[in-house]
Amino acid sequence: QVQLVESGGGLVQPGESLRLSCAASGRFFSINVMEWYRQAPGKQREFVAYITRGGSTNYADSVKGRFTISRDNAKNTVYLQMNNLKPEDTAVYYCKADVQNTRFSIPFGSWGQGTQVTVSS
Repeated sequence: QVQLVESGGGLVQPGESLRLSCAASGRFFSINVMEWYRQAPGKQREFVAYITRGGSTNYADSVKGRFTISRDNAKNTVYLQMNNLKPEDTAVYYCKADVQNTRFSIPFGSWGQGTQVTVSS
């Protein structure tokens, strides 16, 4: 089973930057798509960005041009570079990995525990 651990969150002022990391560990055959979601208090969890194993990316309109998702397949780690942060970016950020335990398995989604990002002046 895969375990995902996010790190890199914190408190920053508007306009500043953070880089989040999510490292996958455990026993699994492969990780295909890796994604970032976020959830603000009292709101639904929303999609932020995804990246495929081959490097194709997609972003929510709210973060496009400011955030960059990347991954290091050798380290089983996905990153989210967040630039020009805004107060509305404040949320718990969650990593999600679509995992195959074996080459014959149906992929399933695995979630990290989340890391807090607070953008405030």
